Amino acid sequence: MKYRIEKDTMGEVKVPYDALWGAQTQRALENFKISGIKFAFPFGRSFIEALGIIKFAAASSNQKLKLLDARKAEAIKIAAKEVMSGTHDNQFPLDVFQTGSGTSTNMNANEVISNLASKKARIKINANDHVNMSQSSNDVIPTAICISALLDCHHQLLPSLELLIKTVDKKALTLKGQIKTGRTHLMDAMPIDFSQELSGWSSQLKSCRASLKSALKDISSLPQGGTAIGTGVNAHRDFGKVFASEVSKISKLKVKTSSNYFKSLSAQDSAAQLSSSVKNLSLVLTKISNDLRWMNSGPLTGLGEIELEALQPGSSIMPGKVNPVIPEAVAMACADVIGNDVTVSIASQSGNFQLNVMLPVIAYNLLKSISLMSNSMPVLANKAIKTFKVNKKNIAESLGMNPILVTALNREIGYEKAAHIAKKAYNEKRSIVDVAHEETGLPVSKLKVLLNPAKLTKGGV
Repeated sequence: MKYRIEKDTMGEVKVPYDALWGAQTQRALENFKISGIKFAFPFGRSFIEALGIIKFAAASSNQKLKLLDARKAEAIKIAAKEVMSGTHDNQFPLDVFQTGSGTSTNMNANEVISNLASKKARIKINANDHVNMSQSSNDVIPTAICISALLDCHHQLLPSLELLIKTVDKKALTLKGQIKTGRTHLMDAMPIDFSQELSGWSSQLKSCRASLKSALKDISSLPQGGTAIGTGVNAHRDFGKVFASEVSKISKLKVKTSSNYFKSLSAQDSAAQLSSSVKNLSLVLTKISNDLRWMNSGPLTGLGEIELEALQPGSSIMPGKVNPVIPEAVAMACADVIGNDVTVSIASQSGNFQLNVMLPVIAYNLLKSISLMSNSMPVLANKAIKTFKVNKKNIAESLGMNPILVTALNREIGYEKAAHIAKKAYNEKRSIVDVAHEETGLPVSKLKVLLNPAKLTKGGV
């Protein structure tokens, strides 16, 4: 491989001849051979985009504040836009597991943009003095966490969540009036309308949506402007406000500068809060996935209430077997998200004095969770909820034999008598109406009204 010699404050370094990065990136590339996980792949493309946005907005802000001349600023902005677009993702080779401030990745961005801008402007544009002007890795990387999370949530997560909510609500409308046996403790309980069951899912998802939007408000406060420890040293006093305005223009995100840089650099509360909201969403998706799996169980010896769309053979040895593959895949993604949130929680504790020193792993796990949930919800919506069919015959048969229907007779005959009827109906495998008539003498016509499953789903007395 051909090399060129680059220099930094520690001396000379061999860098691949065609690489856009410089000495500091190369040192980090050699030092941090830990996981092979890079920000641009498989999760975190938005993090590189966010770095491009930051460098563009910083150059524009420094130009407006008369700290950077127009020629250099314009060249930096052109190069930063290329980084934003993904043109140079292969120039970000560093491992996620690196220095806790993410300095290596910040310098990676500075060096790549510096080289690109220097070629475009045909003058020397320095990675530290010009591209990183008015910035520190200590506020750049926390700001990149905020911006990348906002990008992924607004462009992927929230639209996917809206799709799932609409799919559940639409399915619920088609199932209105379809009565089934409810279950508590996995045991038969009072009747429930299928649409009522799905309305519970929808309500859970809407609560998640509200929680996510609340968390996004907090993470839209950007740390940029605090520089090294929150005091804003080496930055114009108005840099943070101007920077936030520039970010809003180029990214179309509603952001503002942090009201307290000391908090925003030393703590990752907003990232932890958003991670928790995504984790809570994963818990809801797990509940929905497991409900679908149970209702689909069978087809002969399980509940057999619904039939999920057959997507692929379910066994390499049992011919004809079809499994609930979509709910299983989504449940596994949800399990991963729960683990990611634990990592973010532990990492968020590492705000030692004026800086959190686990920023890269927070970014990686948060963005990974957002991506997993963003991709899982359309699959669950389109390949499971939208397409499942109700086995009306199975539901009707089990509903008519459900001894728990006798609950509706409590006010007529008392709990103990009703319990006796329920046990007898179950033991003799007879209709609850027939046994109740035999034991109480109440007219069959009245019993049919009192024990009407559809009526019982409406509650009241």
